[in-house]
Amino acid sequence: MNEYTPTSANRSSLKPVLFAVLASFLLGASLVGYLAWRGYFGMANGKPAVVPSSEPTALLSSPQPTPSETAAAAVARVQETQGGIDQRLAAAEQRIARLDLQAQAAGGNAARAEGLLIAFAARRSLERGTELGYLADQLRLRFGDAQPNAVQTVIDFARDPITRDVLLARLDGLQPSLQAGSGRPTLGRLREEISNLFVIRRETTPSPQPERRFERARMFLETGRVDRAIAEVQMLPGSASAANWIANARRYQRAQQALDLIETAAVQEPRTLRNGAGQPVEQLSPAVSATGA
Repeated sequence: MNEYTPTSANRSSLKPVLFAVLASFLLGASLVGYLAWRGYFGMANGKPAVVPSSEPTALLSSPQPTPSETAAAAVARVQETQGGIDQRLAAAEQRIARLDLQAQAAGGNAARAEGLLIAFAARRSLERGTELGYLADQLRLRFGDAQPNAVQTVIDFARDPITRDVLLARLDGLQPSLQAGSGRPTLGRLREEISNLFVIRRETTPSPQPERRFERARMFLETGRVDRAIAEVQMLPGSASAANWIANARRYQRAQQALDLIETAAVQEPRTLRNGAGQPVEQLSPAVSATGA
């Protein structure tokens, strides 16, 4: 058997082959590494390996909606949005209506309060015996439709006012003639004196004596009951001498009654009351609303 012994010529001819094989191996290893780094070797048993992703797998595997389903969903979203807008608009309209009613109520109550202050100021002016001035115009503007007669009575009285203090002073000045009956016909005075000789009355009945009548008249006038004071003065023996006083007292009483009507209208008048701009006050008074409820 012959052994093969490489010669130097043979060794030199094998070196290129070895280099080529080594280079091929290195090139193949580099290609395999690159493919492995790119993930081409993630297949196992014919199935793709699970690759981590930032999106959920459920979304990747969910079926795509059809155009009709997409259109139906868009219509549903539009209807839902439209319904929400309608509800918000209705709620906004209700809030605006409530605010409008509250503003009207506040304006109406403010006009009534202003009218009541005007009536109080007019009463104070008459009590001091001064002219009304601008208050007369305010009374005509605010209460001219509601209480025209009362307004005119107050304005006429203010042109020639008389105070309760003046009435008291004049009544005191008339005391001697009222109690003595001066100025009355002699026959009438005699008949009254004879009729008063014997008087039968109950214990609770006020005394008909002139002194007592005069005291009661003065007391009624001090407390503001002018009508009772006038009635007592008319029963005195010298009532004929107090005709001027009685006329002034009745003027004073009518003015006070007119002011009472104006103040009542400021609180309770439902239709014809007006504000400072001459506009009708449509808001009912809280007192009228509470009574109606």
